[in-house]
Amino acid sequence: MGTPDFARVSLEKLLESKHEVTGVVTVPDKPQGRGLKVKPSPVKQVALQHGLPVLQPDSLKDESFLGELKKWPADIFVVVAFRILPPVVFNMPPKGTVNVHASLLPKYRGAAPINWAIINGETETGVTTMLINERVDEGNILLQEKVAISENMTAGELHDVLAEVGAQLLLQTLDGLENDTLQPQKQDESQVSKAPKITKELCHLHFDRPAREVHNWIRGLSPYPGAFAYWQGKTLKIFRSQPIKADYDQAPGTIVKVLKNCFTVQCAEGAVDIFEVQIQGKKRMSVEAFLNGYDVEEGQQLE
Repeated sequence: MGTPDFARVSLEKLLESKHEVTGVVTVPDKPQGRGLKVKPSPVKQVALQHGLPVLQPDSLKDESFLGELKKWPADIFVVVAFRILPPVVFNMPPKGTVNVHASLLPKYRGAAPINWAIINGETETGVTTMLINERVDEGNILLQEKVAISENMTAGELHDVLAEVGAQLLLQTLDGLENDTLQPQKQDESQVSKAPKITKELCHLHFDRPAREVHNWIRGLSPYPGAFAYWQGKTLKIFRSQPIKADYDQAPGTIVKVLKNCFTVQCAEGAVDIFEVQIQGKKRMSVEAFLNGYDVEEGQQLE
């Protein structure tokens, strides 16, 4: 059970393993992109390539969906980046339901663990497999694997690493459950932190923070949904940056230097060099390309 690319990697690894996938559950096809063409989820695309049966319920409590699900001879359900399951679903298989979560639980419970780990400046995160229960992301832990976060790594880059690590950890988890060699462990409630859904308001950059914090917000939201500021009345998304210690004694948000391949913005402490942007209505581009088409000058403000 899954939807995006993060889940696709696990499905592909499962299909290459000794374990048999009896079917796939994913979201209904949705309009995507500028043309709003109806497209299947990445998980469904893989399922169709391998001739797997697919269920796409609007409601996970729908009686016809539950009836079809019960027909599949599954020993266990695997959930990767999907919706919250009702007990009638996760209690259905005899060996329970395993979830792959992109953090070292109980840290970063919630919808956006990859983004928040980077936004908060973590140097380490990882993947957890756990048994699903009634409380979201609070089930007993089966296995965990740590992953280092480098100081300039973006959420997109970390996503790709964790997707691969999570897929391998899932296979180890299924092998362990099959062989009865895993002992589920309760989560330490004293170590809990949250990773709520990213809203548009959270994506609006505030330069009245230290440069390192601004940099972490930029990379933590890159490439999606993208941190942004307003420049000359237009939305300017920022995807790649570098904090610097220089202080130009200007108001936070002021463009203090314009070079060939970047421009520098004053923060509360230090400044950030900006290297990759997307102006409203245009495609993502290097700052060098942006500067060729737009008049960016020292003294202008990012708000």
